[in-house]
Amino acid sequence: MITSGSNAKVKQIVQWRNKTKERRAAGIFLAEGFKLFREAPEDGIREVYLSEDVLERAAADPAVWEKLQRTGWEAVSGEVFQKMSDTRTPQGILCVVRCPRYTLSQLLEAPAPLLTVLESIQDPGNLGTILRTGEGAGVTGVIMGGETADLFNPKTVRATMGSVFRVPFVYADDLEKTVRRIKASGIRTYAAHLEGSADYDSFSFRRGTAFLIGNEGNGLSPGLTALADGLLRIPMEGQVESLNAAVAAALLMYEAHRQRKQVK
Repeated sequence: MITSGSNAKVKQIVQWRNKTKERRAAGIFLAEGFKLFREAPEDGIREVYLSEDVLERAAADPAVWEKLQRTGWEAVSGEVFQKMSDTRTPQGILCVVRCPRYTLSQLLEAPAPLLTVLESIQDPGNLGTILRTGEGAGVTGVIMGGETADLFNPKTVRATMGSVFRVPFVYADDLEKTVRRIKASGIRTYAAHLEGSADYDSFSFRRGTAFLIGNEGNGLSPGLTALADGLLRIPMEGQVESLNAAVAAALLMYEAHRQRKQVK
């Protein structure tokens, strides 16, 4: 059992937790909590740490305990686990997982792709929520500009509630160039915009579709706006001028889901 906060493995976990650059260099991310451990693909798990405080809970859950026997695990004291954890009230289980790898070509090869393109989304909670909602709505991929928050930030990973293991994604250094490639493949691009010509539910998203979602404060850049095949309007009552980026993305993704379900 690890009982010292100065242990090399503990120091490494803390470094990965706090530094995006270090995580990217190692090609890993941290998944904390029993739900994320259950959903993490076994072939992607590199290390597992279990607090001595939750050994009985882990042993009482057959699915968790059997998986632990297959992945292996290392016990740490409760005090040390608190140091490793990114949460105030940790659940006592943390795993180091290899980052999945996807390519834009893979995302474009899906039948009638439904893509969400994110420009400079800064809030980890928003990013995680968009990924989680995207899975629920049947999105086939998420494309993020280089200024978008780190998908593998521990807060983002928690917000995805496991969708980070299942939704294909890519980061694009040049988002405008990437959107042009998306359009060249026959996929229609749409953006929610204050200058939208019609309400979002008046457009058809049954064929290949990509939704362009902009920064929480500044919205979509002029360059990406110009690449949209259609500008959509989300109707709002009262004095509301705009919606949270994750809420706007959810409305569009689920409208596409509704339309495609009707076709089936």
